[in-house]
Amino acid sequence: GSLVGQVPYGVLTFGSYEIYKQALLKKFPSTKPAFIYALAAIMGDVTGSGWLCPSEVMKQQLQAGIYPSMGEAIKGIWKKNGFKGFYQGFTGGLARDVPFRVAQLTTFEITKSIYLRTKRNKNSSSEDVALSSLEAAVCGAAAGSFSAAITNPLDRIKTLMMTDTTNAYGGSVLACASKILKDDGVGGFFAGVVPRVGYIAPSVCIFFVTYEFVQQKMKKAE
Repeated sequence: GSLVGQVPYGVLTFGSYEIYKQALLKKFPSTKPAFIYALAAIMGDVTGSGWLCPSEVMKQQLQAGIYPSMGEAIKGIWKKNGFKGFYQGFTGGLARDVPFRVAQLTTFEITKSIYLRTKRNKNSSSEDVALSSLEAAVCGAAAGSFSAAITNPLDRIKTLMMTDTTNAYGGSVLACASKILKDDGVGGFFAGVVPRVGYIAPSVCIFFVTYEFVQQKMKKAE
């Protein structure tokens, strides 16, 4: 279930991010790159979320024991709520994923730019410089860990909304947030933050190493 959701989501999100980024940089050359990165990240994540949300709804309800199999989940969700049932918690997912993606990609791009500028100055060379695998991993881990930590409250809201079959959390981001605050206080928003950061940082390291490797190969092939 995770692979079915995450792999196409990653391809759609980051593939469209690069397309949006390059198009926006060409169209608005005088705009600060950080704003371009942020806007492209928003557009990319919204594109990918169209695929991710249905797979996440099914995965979360399978993990919660609501349905015994993927087939039963599809039939049960469709019978109960129709097409919109697969997009239960969509706004909560966007509320978590868009800020995460903006923070992650913007932080990575800025960190990468600063590092490459420093590296270029040290080399005193006009040749193009690039991140090594280790450097990409370090930049990616920093960006991923930061993003995961600051968006943990939104991840908590999204998870509760997607598994809320009795409407106990009100069916909206604001209602869910209010209930968490009432039941668990501010600390309730940060439940699971350490495992979340520990899970995301290594995966982001691997992703950005691959991401940079593919980008560098594509540039050489042009």
